[in-house]
Parts: sequence; structure tokens; C-alpha cells
Amino acid sequence: MTTVTLLQKSSARKMSIEIDLNQWEKLADIFGFYSPNFIKTIKKSLKESRAGKVRKINSLRDLEK
Repeated sequence: MTTVTLLQKSSARKMSIEIDLNQWEKLADIFGFYSPNFIKTIKKSLKESRAGKVRKINSLRDLEK
């Protein structure tokens, strides 16, 4: 299992995460970032964005409208 180093800053509301490239690749694989379906979704999203099929939202709740 990949380990990640967490550095706590003086603020209670913020946290800094330090991760090396090897850890990132393992984590990305666990989350499925390299799956063909995820890559296809990203390409479709970029294509729609370039075509102007986007709208600005302030919150994820705006997606329900």
C-alpha cells in the first residue's frame, strides 16, 4: 500500500500533502485515473469545453438544476 506524508500547518482548516511521483502514480491507479473509461470521459469533457458547452457554477448543487 502506498504511504502519503501529511504535513499539518498552523491553521486547523488547512493541510499540506507531500507525495512523490511514484506514490502519485500508485494512487492514481487505485482511483482509476488510468482506466480507459476515465480517459475517454476526460477527452469528451475537453472537447465539450472547447466547443463552449460549459456553464459556470458556484456549487455542486447548481448541477441539480
